[in-house]
Amino acid sequence: MMAETTVSSRYSIVIPRDIRERAGIRPGQKLRVIAKGRVISLVPLPALDELRGILKGANVDGYREKCDRQ
Repeated sequence: MMAETTVSSRYSIVIPRDIRERAGIRPGQKLRVIAKGRVISLVPLPALDELRGILKGANVDGYREKCDRQ
C-alpha cells in the first residue's frame, strides 16, 4: 500500500489513516526510524505487554547462569 504525506515547516508528518489502521499504530506509540540511503522506514515498536509469552517454549538448555558468566 502506498500513500503520500507532506513534511510541515516544523518537519512533522501525518501518517495517513489507512496506513495507521493497517499497521495498528495508536496515539503515543513509539516508532523506530530507519534510514537507508534516501529511503526512510517507520517501524512500530511493540508495547511490553505485546511481548509477553514470546519466548514461551524456547529451549534454554545449555545456557549458563548469570553467576557463571563472570
